[in-house]
Amino acid sequence: MHRARPSAARLLLLSCCLCATAGYSFRPPSDLDVTPRITVLSSGLQGCRRFQSSAVNYSTMMLEADSKRLYVGARGAVFALNASDISASSALTIEWEASSEQKLQCKLKGKDNKTECFNHIRFLQRFNSTHLYMCGTYAFRPLCAYINEEKFVMSSQPEDGKDKCPYGPTMGYTGLIIDQQMYTASQYWFRGFPDIRRNSPFPTLKTEDAPTRWLNEADFVGSALVRESSGSSAGDDDKIYFFFTEKSQEQTTTYSHSRVARVARVCKGDRGGQFTLQKRWTSFLKARLTCSLPDYDFHFNMLRSMFVMPGHTPQETLFYGIFGLEWKNVKASAVCRYSLSKVQEAFQGPYMENQDSGSKWKEYTGKIPDPRPGTCITDTLRARGINVSTSLPDDVLDFVRRHPMMSQQVQPSDRRPLLFSRTTDYTHMAVHMIEGLDGQTYHLLYMGTDEGWLHKAVEVKGQLHIIEELQVFEEPQPINNLQISAEQMSVYVSSPSGVAQLPLSYCARYSTCYDCIFSRDPHCAWNGKQCVDITSQAKTSALIQDIQHGRSGCENTQDVVNRRRSVRVGDDVLLQCELSSNLATPLWTLDDSELQGYGLNSGFRTGTDGLLIIEARQDQSGLYTCYAVENSVKIAIVTYNVTIGLDLPPSPPVEPTEDSNSLLPTLPPPTQHPRSERPVPPSASSLLPHSELLTPRNMKAMYLSLITILGGLCMVLTVVLVYVGFCLRVGNRGKYSLRAAAAAYPTKRHNRNRKQSRNSAHMELKTISSHCNGNGVCNGVSKKHNGDFQEGGFLQIVPGEGHTLPNKEPPPPAPPLPPTPLLPSPECEFPNGLSATLPSVLRRMNGNSYVLLRQSDSENTSPLCYSFSEELNKILEKRKHTQLLPRPDESSV
Repeated sequence: MHRARPSAARLLLLSCCLCATAGYSFRPPSDLDVTPRITVLSSGLQGCRRFQSSAVNYSTMMLEADSKRLYVGARGAVFALNASDISASSALTIEWEASSEQKLQCKLKGKDNKTECFNHIRFLQRFNSTHLYMCGTYAFRPLCAYINEEKFVMSSQPEDGKDKCPYGPTMGYTGLIIDQQMYTASQYWFRGFPDIRRNSPFPTLKTEDAPTRWLNEADFVGSALVRESSGSSAGDDDKIYFFFTEKSQEQTTTYSHSRVARVARVCKGDRGGQFTLQKRWTSFLKARLTCSLPDYDFHFNMLRSMFVMPGHTPQETLFYGIFGLEWKNVKASAVCRYSLSKVQEAFQGPYMENQDSGSKWKEYTGKIPDPRPGTCITDTLRARGINVSTSLPDDVLDFVRRHPMMSQQVQPSDRRPLLFSRTTDYTHMAVHMIEGLDGQTYHLLYMGTDEGWLHKAVEVKGQLHIIEELQVFEEPQPINNLQISAEQMSVYVSSPSGVAQLPLSYCARYSTCYDCIFSRDPHCAWNGKQCVDITSQAKTSALIQDIQHGRSGCENTQDVVNRRRSVRVGDDVLLQCELSSNLATPLWTLDDSELQGYGLNSGFRTGTDGLLIIEARQDQSGLYTCYAVENSVKIAIVTYNVTIGLDLPPSPPVEPTEDSNSLLPTLPPPTQHPRSERPVPPSASSLLPHSELLTPRNMKAMYLSLITILGGLCMVLTVVLVYVGFCLRVGNRGKYSLRAAAAAYPTKRHNRNRKQSRNSAHMELKTISSHCNGNGVCNGVSKKHNGDFQEGGFLQIVPGEGHTLPNKEPPPPAPPLPPTPLLPSPECEFPNGLSATLPSVLRRMNGNSYVLLRQSDSENTSPLCYSFSEELNKILEKRKHTQLLPRPDESSV
């Protein structure tokens, strides 16, 4: 089943916004807007372990491979989990909630006592070999404390953290401890300015506020240390990079945005100036990060997350950023990658200046003092006697104070995003490197969304292929943090409700050779019998893997399911063919000839879950084959040997083999009832008297007359009922609104609550297919043994044609209908003598609805016969008393 696509309203809104910005129609490159190949619901996750407690808002994580511990900071608590199994009972806990007095003061300040007036752990890192260091908001009065790692207890009384931790749980923040020195960036005071600081030990440094403010409403998302001194021929210093979004200051004619993404850096050995820039950074510089679609004047200017990927050398460091749009009501994300060399190039370029505090910044064209402002102390400066920043000349420091911004922008690799999604808001990302069987190193990106999903993608030739999307949390919630452990082969995901541990790959999910190859997962390869993890194989010479192209290696394999169908002339038959891949398209052949056209008169309907033969004819007998076409490769999935006859002999039921690649359970064959016990009546069309009076034109006139007469009778009856109700003061009790029933039960797809459109005043019946993952694990099917609901689908009210029905007395039976796609049933008869049954399955193929009788076991069929209206009233009355209340939202961030 293909994943639910965005609503038309959302796409229209995005298009309108883009057109208003760019001035022309927006059509992003198709190779960037990538669809996940496999969708796995939470019920089908294999190898998933979870940790939950009474705490909420699990926002901070620190993974240590040496101690095999995963440290997690939440609201009012810190946990030490077993990294190999976070669900183990060996978890250690430090409870650290704000006091009642502080919560009361927070509430008196006008803060939210349901979200803000708590102690949210915002910082948790190792301080030295024996202690950790943590900081919390403590109900708008930040505090910090040391943790004894061995005993996992607070080893000292909390200390003031107002210069180290933000005051609120949602304020942008990042921090590092490097050689027992703490570097943080945030807005520390409620009415203060954003600041980048070195807090301890001495000397403490911060950014400048006057006469030129270096940061303008900055919102920080990450920071990283790059040890550029390692192997440096110039004796360079290590640098700390900070990533944030701030209010735009540039003057330009090509674009206009209120906020832009930035990267800033400071030197680790910076000690500030002697007189000028005293206790201020002398090496602070910032540059703009651009993430734009190629050939479009359209920019993703909001930086949401940044992951720093270390290379074999410091110069090979890569920065992976997640960018979003400035419009909060439009969902869209882009992933851009930057190299350290491009960042360094921007910091070596021209500066910008602002001569008047009220004007925009523009490129500086004057003389640049020597040594170059903003650079770290190198061997060249040491040879001139400048060993520390306090020895820098005042003219250099004054230039740094007034020119902190660079003119050159940092462009991403290939000058375009790796990925663009118009329907997903990515929140966090982690990157893992692995070597494939071809000897190349591949980058695997794990990206969390704002709805609790995890997307796994591989970068191939500058583009991303999304291998799978996993529903980590059933309730929609943002992914707060991601950590990867190569030793444990796990990815750890935190959210407001808990923490989940997933394997980096689950190759057993792919049951066939082509499914394994199409995944293009560097962890997985085909060994001739199954898809295996290459890291667990001693010999890899016989394994099949094709990450570069994802199509070759399985030419000699064959895995086709063979089935039979025997039906009578005039019946409808569904040939099911479920495709597990969202990238695959179905292709049907009859006797090796491709079926051409699926119009109203073709006798066929096709969709993502099968092929429907409507009112089967004898000339439609033959061998039907369903192919899955993916990546230009055609693979046979299932074949049906269909026999269509006037009077078929009894045949034993055929139990089809469950297709492990199918996202839905296979429907049983149409011959489930033993014909020896219950004779099958002739078709509906054969029971009609063959007369010249029953020509299509006469039948049409007859039905129009009957409908007109019944309509008049209904109108008269309505007037009488209204008059009687007015006289007797009888309310409208006993009525049940079909539209209300439809609104109360919106369709669920991928377990996400998406409301149906209620603009139509009509009603129709439809069957919702069961949600299954690639392993055949199904979710969302309610099966009862009393025959009310049966496996394969359930009856639901959705917009269509119809009117409200009375709850107590069923209306008179409808006039006889001409032959329809309804299959006859041996159980019930309409007043006109035609055998029929309540349709239990109604599917929608290519926008055309059609009715199909459920093919079910005789023991599961109710022996009672009801009219169509009676069945509807029974279902509506039952649902009226079983409506579910929505779960209240968690009172947390």
